[in-house]
Amino acid sequence: MNIHLEVTEAPSPTDLKFLGDQLTAFNDGDVGPSQRVALAVFVRDETDRVVGGISGYTAWGWLYVQWLWVDESFRGQHMAARMLDAAEQEAAARGCHGAYIDTFNPRAAKTYQKQGYQTFATLPDFPMGRDRIFLQKQL
Repeated sequence: MNIHLEVTEAPSPTDLKFLGDQLTAFNDGDVGPSQRVALAVFVRDETDRVVGGISGYTAWGWLYVQWLWVDESFRGQHMAARMLDAAEQEAAARGCHGAYIDTFNPRAAKTYQKQGYQTFATLPDFPMGRDRIFLQKQL
């Protein structure tokens, strides 16, 4: 058998889809279907401009918050807390029992902790000089 490794910064969408499909099929057989469903929360101003948002998904009974952002002019108004509450309520309605999020911003970590999230792991120097903090919460 003649094989070779390919390292690329520009993988083809077809190859990525194939990889994702194969991993999904393996995981479905191993632990059951993830029932992954996207979940987003947006905050809009009076002109309908997005001034905050969450993007993530629910799968295997967990909410994963991949992105959380609040426009600088709206920070300090508990916007993150309100968005997390909305995402968590939707996740619970979908049958989720937990939520997790990660950050390398110490201020964001404190915000999440105020919302009941607890640190369960850290990666030092990710990026250099900061710790990447992983937090979870039971719903």
